[in-house]
Amino acid sequence: MCRIKERLIHGLFFLNGFFVVIILLGIFSLLVFTSIPAFKEINIIEFLFSAVWNPDAYVKHSYGILAMIVSTFMVTVGALVIAFPLGIATAAYLSDVAGQRTREIAKPVVEILAGIPSVVIGFLGIVMVGPLIAKIFHLHNGLNAVNGSVLLAVMALPTIISISEDALNSVPVSYEEASLALGATPWQTIVRVKIPAAVSGIIAACMLGMGRAIGETMTVLMATGCAPAMPESFLGPVRTMTSTIAIELGEVPYNTTHYYALFGVGLVLFIITFLVNMTADIVLHKHEKIVK
Repeated sequence: MCRIKERLIHGLFFLNGFFVVIILLGIFSLLVFTSIPAFKEINIIEFLFSAVWNPDAYVKHSYGILAMIVSTFMVTVGALVIAFPLGIATAAYLSDVAGQRTREIAKPVVEILAGIPSVVIGFLGIVMVGPLIAKIFHLHNGLNAVNGSVLLAVMALPTIISISEDALNSVPVSYEEASLALGATPWQTIVRVKIPAAVSGIIAACMLGMGRAIGETMTVLMATGCAPAMPESFLGPVRTMTSTIAIELGEVPYNTTHYYALFGVGLVLFIITFLVNMTADIVLHKHEKIVK
């Protein structure tokens, strides 16, 4: 009877995993086949490396997404610069410094932060973070890459904190005991022993946080200014790939080059996100093997 239950459970898990793979392949296939008509009329080199996106031009339509790619990576890297040290520091605090009662309070708060809708965070970026940035840097408004980076950092923090804490907790206790026995302080043990030992898991956490930031739509749509041009600086407006799709797909005529080009943007975004998450998964598994 137990063997039958185990086989049923194993089969159920296998079907669930298989179903997820089928969905992933289905999404990828949809993006590829819907993008093909666009690339029959658009040079793929121009599509990837031109910074001019002007599908409504009367004389010559332009479909270059380089400015969107640069804008996407700008806000993503900016978010990681903010979230990476904060996330690791918080994870180290929860793992090794905080007491049991503090940990019981802080952990649910971090999980609640992950559940806040992106549109709410975008609204806070417009009414709070944006005016503050404009005041600090003497700008007309705060709808720029810095605003998007700050908000995306807030959204990426729960992922980075949770996975980094798990990586720090998975470091063998003998490492910590040996460090303390040799005369190192708890602070030195955390910084020089535990974090280096868990570096693969921490890197995976940051990569997953990066994937979370790259795929975000509403926050960057509301808080970055959405200017369809090559960004000049972090204090200027930017327009990411996700915000371009969200703005234009609902109004573009069906079965036009513009319509199919937006699916091409989605395909590039899908590939980038997939590569980031796959890299994070490889690094995370490498960390688990090292620990074992």
